[in-house]
This record gives sequence, structure tokens and C-alpha cells, in this order.
Amino acid sequence: MKSSKRGKRPDTRKLGPPSHLATLHQRLYHGLNLGFRYSKDKEKEWYTNDVEIQRLVVRSISSFLDGVSPETWQMPIVKDSIPDVVRAIVGILQSLNEVVLAMGSEVAVKLVSIVPTSMLRPHFSHLSHSLAPLLSNHQSQVAIMSATALKFIVSNLGAKKEKEVWEILEKHDTVTQVIGNLRDFSDKAGPIEHLLVMASLLSSVMQLWPHARYPVWNDAKLKEVMEIFCSKPDTTVKVAILHLYSALALCANGAQKLLENGDVLVQTVVQCMGESQPHSVRISAFKFAQYLMATKKLSSEMLDFSCEPIVRSIIRTLTVSSVHHGEFSNQEESLMLEATRLALITRWPGKHHDYFWMFRVEKVLLRLLMYNFNTLQPQQSWSVEDRIAVAREVLDANLLLDLRPFVWEIIGWLSAQREEDYSPHKYENDHCVSLLVTTACLAFVDSLGRERLLCQADRTYKFRSVSAAKATLMMMYSPCKYIASEARLVLLEAFRFDGEEYLKQLLHPLNFVYSGDNSVAPDKFQILISLIGLTCYSGLPHFYRRVVTNGGIKTLLTFIRWWLDNASHTDKVGSTSHLRVTSIERTCCRIDVEDWEGNEIHLLLALWSLAELINCHETEGHALDVFAGQKVYKKEQFLQDILDISVDTTSTGLRWYCSYLLSFFGFYGFPSKLGTRIASFRETDHGDMRLVLRDGQYLSVHQVILLSRCPSLLPPVGPSDEEKLSRSNDFPAREVTDKCKRTEKEVTLSAQVDQQALSTLFDYIYSGYLRAEGVIVKKLRMLAKHCNLQPLLQLLSRRRPKWAALMPAFDLSTTLRHVGHEFSDIILESESAESTGWTCSSCSFSLSHIHAHRVILSSSCDYMRALFQSGMQESCSQSLKVPVSWKALCKLVMWLYSNEVPKPVCGCLWANMDVKDKISELQPYIELCWLAEYWFLNDVHNECSKVITSSLDSPVLAIEVIQLAAKFSQWELVDIAANRIAPVYRNLHSSGALDVLDEALVELIRLAAVRLSQE
Repeated sequence: MKSSKRGKRPDTRKLGPPSHLATLHQRLYHGLNLGFRYSKDKEKEWYTNDVEIQRLVVRSISSFLDGVSPETWQMPIVKDSIPDVVRAIVGILQSLNEVVLAMGSEVAVKLVSIVPTSMLRPHFSHLSHSLAPLLSNHQSQVAIMSATALKFIVSNLGAKKEKEVWEILEKHDTVTQVIGNLRDFSDKAGPIEHLLVMASLLSSVMQLWPHARYPVWNDAKLKEVMEIFCSKPDTTVKVAILHLYSALALCANGAQKLLENGDVLVQTVVQCMGESQPHSVRISAFKFAQYLMATKKLSSEMLDFSCEPIVRSIIRTLTVSSVHHGEFSNQEESLMLEATRLALITRWPGKHHDYFWMFRVEKVLLRLLMYNFNTLQPQQSWSVEDRIAVAREVLDANLLLDLRPFVWEIIGWLSAQREEDYSPHKYENDHCVSLLVTTACLAFVDSLGRERLLCQADRTYKFRSVSAAKATLMMMYSPCKYIASEARLVLLEAFRFDGEEYLKQLLHPLNFVYSGDNSVAPDKFQILISLIGLTCYSGLPHFYRRVVTNGGIKTLLTFIRWWLDNASHTDKVGSTSHLRVTSIERTCCRIDVEDWEGNEIHLLLALWSLAELINCHETEGHALDVFAGQKVYKKEQFLQDILDISVDTTSTGLRWYCSYLLSFFGFYGFPSKLGTRIASFRETDHGDMRLVLRDGQYLSVHQVILLSRCPSLLPPVGPSDEEKLSRSNDFPAREVTDKCKRTEKEVTLSAQVDQQALSTLFDYIYSGYLRAEGVIVKKLRMLAKHCNLQPLLQLLSRRRPKWAALMPAFDLSTTLRHVGHEFSDIILESESAESTGWTCSSCSFSLSHIHAHRVILSSSCDYMRALFQSGMQESCSQSLKVPVSWKALCKLVMWLYSNEVPKPVCGCLWANMDVKDKISELQPYIELCWLAEYWFLNDVHNECSKVITSSLDSPVLAIEVIQLAAKFSQWELVDIAANRIAPVYRNLHSSGALDVLDEALVELIRLAAVRLSQE
């Protein structure tokens, strides 16, 4: 049977235009034809300067646009007219007549407001070219209209047009013009619309192009203007300035600049979040706070200013009476969404966690989930079944689904960092925490049994499932015994009937690794949920054995091997990537990107799950051999891979769980490249202090290493200092040094100290990790406790890592900064005196020489070791001249003490430096590349080479690098820079820009250009 065509919309392209539209079109072209002529290329171009013709055309364009309806846009008579209309407006906006300019700018606004964006986007560049110069027009109305139209264009650009339009804005110095307009507005009266539209345009430009942010945050006068207007009572002005602040905070340097006056700024933000403010102001304030607190470092700084008021603002905004459920306006929902997004600061540890609990965050979150929270009558002792029944009603209500991922994330992070002895019964006899835990766990269990999870289109549901799964994991492994036990009880009850089936469903998506084919891999979020679920199962009584019997260990080992083999092209994802705001993705200058879980969350979970399987079996007194009956991994290869991951990864959480897993195989600690170097030198060098044992044997050690790694083992001056030395090995090294006798070479230890345990402990002190088994582990625990080596003690005690815990770094640079000459036995000097007195921002060296330590220098540099062993006398005043500049020497020493080469300035600071300053920044790295070849420091050479090649952002800079690299015979760098110049070789050669180079270097560039043309 044929389908009915009744009600089908006719194709407007095949219909004739309405009579009134035909008339308007005729009048339009009557005017346009008076101003157009054809170029030699037979292209239409606007040429007339006749004022009357221009006014006629503007009026006809305006009438034509008014007469077009949504149904007629696809008609040829309309669609084909747009290019000619744009040509006319572009030409008219270049008129010198004030009246014409005013009319033209108004019709430009009408054009961008009415014409569909897809139809107008191809012409954005031409319009921008004419609108940008008008931003500083002395006619306020022309400037306002031009900014309005330009703001629309910037906000609706496609990715293909971004670069082209930015070049136009840069050519016309648009950002500087707008800044000038905003600064001038504070000095003279003018329509408030002028301020609003300029601020709005500048915000849009900064959101899209990071390069636009530097001149804004670097303008002290503009910052004062923003502070003044943000305090005004006018709502629209507040919103405009808050948007400007938000765009500025996308730059880490800009955010840091704003926090220079942190007290005033935070008070302003908190005030704008308050209930007395309109919703639009509160929404904007919460967004600004999110951007300003987008990293751990910035968040910590802002919370230091005003922690309690910020948390209170979040809680009050989310405290919604149940009678309002289902009656939210769009603005109210947006406000709650932004408040929950800001509450994601709970992912970082800090005192704000205490305030969240103090303000009863569990009740607030439950109110967001339940219609009838206020009528809920908790029993004195709810059974697990009762809580699950209530939680089922909550989930079935489908209330505020967009907020649920944030609710799960918040309770998850709060649980992961809650203190061990917390119990809600201490504060009030209610069950909000247990009910919230139950609801999150049940949401996760529900997701396991739904086929909807497999549907690629239903991403919203998948995101909620990821957040619920992660919250369940964090609650189950919470250091808080109450929360962890509640989560485990709920999961055991929920898995009582279908637990085996759910387990098989979790393992199934991971079986793709057996084929080794990435193309058959399931969705990355589905893999994430499977691994989270498997990690939960691995730590549950009654279920961890089922993971083993269902092939879970083989699946995990195979996944780990697959991950490592495919690391270069694996689709990595953070477990919170689905919660990120698109605008925040356009951040710049963010060096502090510390993320405990990182983008290797899949690998972290696989190792976590494996560690829990081993732990549960050992807790019951049964050893679990994970390598029995499988051919995926040999034990030695597996352990080596985990050691390598621990050294190479930048994820703090992954490093912690590598160490936790290795502890079950007799490895304890945190391997590092610097530790490996220091440990290798220990075997061949005698220290400057002896630790004498009860039988007369002794251990030879280095005081400077103890000072950095375990100051408790250094001898105090008097009995009163015993307590100070037993506090923590993290207090400033200066405090220890002042109390130590550098001349004392022997220390007699207690008779209770075991020689083997002490020797093994020094493996950890020198290398960062140790190997031990059996009785020696117990003795090591006692020593680690006495020496206050808490991270090592945690691993020796097999306590799993706490979420967001800091990773103990093997970094000796603190000794270098704080101790100075007191423990040094060598002085390093630069052979170049030109930069004496320069202060390194990363290492604080401001003298012309550095007091250093032979043991550290020798362990990292074979050249220095050979030099010291060749006859240099043991003298603290002995100096060594290094054939590089002072800047290069400072960076070299920092690498020797920390295995990190300090990086140059980056982001917008780098982008706004001139070539002379840039080459000054890069010269020390070129020097170190030369020295590294001479001293066989391959790691230093590689790191410095990466810095240089990643900084070649212009042909002019590349030319300077070629000249300098050739001077130091760094021909590899010369070739790299030549290849960067090759695409523009002809232009540079004809302009004479290459004349500063030798003919041989120019020939190298020419050959690179020839190779490029032949590819």
C-alpha cells in the first residue's frame, strides 16, 4: 500500500516566489546594479562612492531581508541573492560618509541575525574584513553595530574559517582596539550598550583564540576597569564582566594574574553567587569559578582565600525544596548544573572536603535525586533490602537526569578522601550517607544489565553509567570504613541472584584483546565500565574467586599486554572526560595538568583489579599464582613491564598502583631514573659517614643523600633535637642541616638494628625501591616507622593507595636549594661571565657559582666521575668550570639533581616574545646539546632537543636557531630547522632574510626545499 503524502511539506525550491518577495527582489537588484561593475576576471565588485546610491542599496537590502520568511530561504531568488548582498555591504562599510556607515552597520547586524548561518558562513571572512576597522569609529552606534555583527560571526565560525578570520582580526589589531574602547569607556560617558557589546565581543574572541588573551590579562588599566564595573549593581554589566573574566581565566597565566588580588576577586565571585543575585549573574559567577579553579594549583590558591564561602554557595544553590521538583525554569536548571560542575573541585584533596561534609552534602545530593526527601522517615536500623527498595524508587523517578553524573562523581570523590573513622551516627541519627551510597551502587548495577549500554547513540545514558560505576568503585575502596562497608553490603545483595551473569557480561567486552585487532574494540566507555566492574568484583567477598574461575586473570593480563603493545595508538580517555565543558577545552598555558588517574585509567584499573585478586587470596591465607596455566606473560617479563610503567608514566595514580601491585611480588617503593643512577654509584663509591652496627660492621653512606631522603638517620647535635628529627622527612632540609655535625663521620646504631634490614632500607634510600621477602619485611616495617618513611611503610604494610595521594618524588634539588655550601664538596662555575647574577625562575640560583655534591654529580655524569677519580683533591673549595653559560649551567645542575630539565616559558608568554628574547631562551638548550655530546649525557641531549624543535614557531626564529646551532656544531638541529624553513625558502631568499647565514647553511636550506618539492 502506498504511503500517504498528506501533510508533506512542499519543496520550496520548485515553487515560485510570492509576489511581494519578487517585487522586493526586483527593487534590490535595481539598486545593486547601480553600484556593481565587472572586473577583468568577470567578477562582480562594488565600486561606487555615490552616497545616494549607497543609501538606496542599504534600504533595499533591509526591505528585502525583512520580506524573507523561513520558508523561502531555499528559493533560488533568495539563496542566490546573498553573495551579491554581502558584496554590497562589504563595499558600503568602507564608505567615508557617516550616515551611510551608520545605515550599513545596522543592515550588517540584520544580515547576520536573519540569514541562516550555513548560508552566510562562506562570506564571514569578507564581512570581518570590513567590520573590524569600524570598532573604533567615533560614531558610537557604528562601533556598537560593528561589534554586534562581528560577535555573531566569531561565535558561529566553523573550524575551517577560524585561522582565516583570526588573521583578519590580527591584521586590524582588533583585540587592542576593543581593549582601548573598554578602557576609554571608564573615562567618559557613553551608552552602556557600548560597554556590553565590546565586552561580549572580547569574551568571544578570547574563548576561541588563546593568542587574544595575553594583551588582556597583561593590561593593568583594563583589569581595574573590570573590577570597577563588576561591582556595579546593573545585572547586564555584571554578566558581561563575568563572561570576560571567564574567557580570561582560560589562560593559566591570566587566571594567576587575576588571583594577584585574590581577596577582592573571590569576595566578588562569592557575592555574585549569592541568592540575592539574579539567576543570570549567579550562573555566570559559577562558570567563572569553574574556569578559575580548573587545575589543582589554581583551585588550591582560590580556596586558600575563601574556602568556606565558596562551598557554602555551592551547597545553598543545590539545596532545593522538594516542592519545587519538576517545576524548575531553564535558568534554575542551568544554575544547578553550573553549581554541580563547580562542586567537582572535590576531585582534589583539601580542607574544602570538610566543609562539604559539615554542610551536610549528603542531604543536599539526596534532595536532587528524590521527590519526597522531606517526607522520608528513616528507620532506626534500615536493612540493606529496605535501602535498596527506596533507592529503586529514586532511580525509577528519572528526576534531573542531567545532574546525576555530577551527583555520582561528587559522592565518589568525597568518599575516596573521607577519613577512616567517619560515621554519620557521630553527628546525627540519619541514614542519608548510606542511602546515597546505596542509590549510586544500584545505578551502577542497573547499568550492567541493560543492553542500552551497548547503544552508541545513547551517550547520555552511557555517561551516567560511567559516573555511577566510578562512584561505586571509589566508595567500595574508600578509606572510610563506614562508607566502604555500606557499599560492599549493597553490592553483595544486588549481585546475590545475577552476580555470575553480570560478571560474564563484564568480561565479554574485554575479550577483543585476544584477537589483537583494534578495529573490533568496543566503545572506550564500555571498556571503562567493564574494568571498573571487574575491579569491584575483585575486591568483594564471595566473588573474587569467581573472577579467577571465569578466566579473569587471563583477561586482565592479556589486556595489560595488549595495552602496552598498542600504547601509541590506543584511544586513551579519562574517566571524567564526558563531564568536561567544551569551552574549557580551549585552555592555554596550563602547566599544572596533574591528574591522579590521568588518561591511562584503563591500565590503572587492570592493575588495580589484579592487585585486589592477589590481596583477597592472601588475606585468606591462600597464595594466588597469577601466572599459572597461562602463556600471556612470564613472571619476569611482567614485573619488568610494571617497573617500566612506574618509571615512565605521568599518572600519579598509575604509579601508586604499580607500586602496590609490585609489593605482592617483593618489590617495595617507587622506581625512578634518578634513583637508578644514584644506586649504581653507591656500589662503587665510599660515603662520608659510617653507620656502625653492634658487631662492629658498618655501612658507608653519604650525608647529602640521607639529608634528602631520610634525615632521621642523621645525627642530631643534642638530645633536644631528637623530637625534631622524628617528625617528618618532608620538613625543610635547612632545619636538619643546622642541627647536624658535618665533621662527624661515625654514628653508632642501637643494638636492635638488624644489619640486613638496614642495608635493604638503604636500597630504598638510594634507589627509591627495595626487594625483600619473609621476616625481613617485618623488620623493615619497624625501621620505616622509626625513620618516618610513610610511603614505604604503607607499601610494606600492603595498604592500598588513597585516591589523590601525592607521589613521593625522588628529587634531590631541594637539598641543592636549601643546604647550599654546608654539605657541598665541589663548586661549579660557568666559563661564561656574561650572565652572572641571572636568576633562574625554576631553581632560584642567583649567584655566579653553585655549591654541589660529588656523589650526585658523579652518579649522573660519567665524565665528572672520571674527572673526580683522576686526581682532584677532596676539598670543599675545589671548583670545576663548566664550558657553558650560567643559564645553561643552572639547567644542567637541575637535571643532575632531579632528572628534569627546566622548561622555557610557554603559552601566550612565549607567543608574545620577540625573536631576540626567544633565541635567548633557547640558547642554553643548544649549549646543553653540545655539552651533552661531549659528556655523553644522552638523556639531556634528547630533552633539550625536544624543547628546541617544539619551539620553532616561525621561519625567522628557525634562521636564528640554525645560526646558533651551527656555531655549536649541532647539525641535527640545523637540519630540523632547515626543514621547517623549506616551505618558505623562495620567499625568504628573495627578501634577503637568509643573508645573515653562511652560504653552506643557505645551501642546506635550499636542499631541504628541493627534497620537499620532490615529495
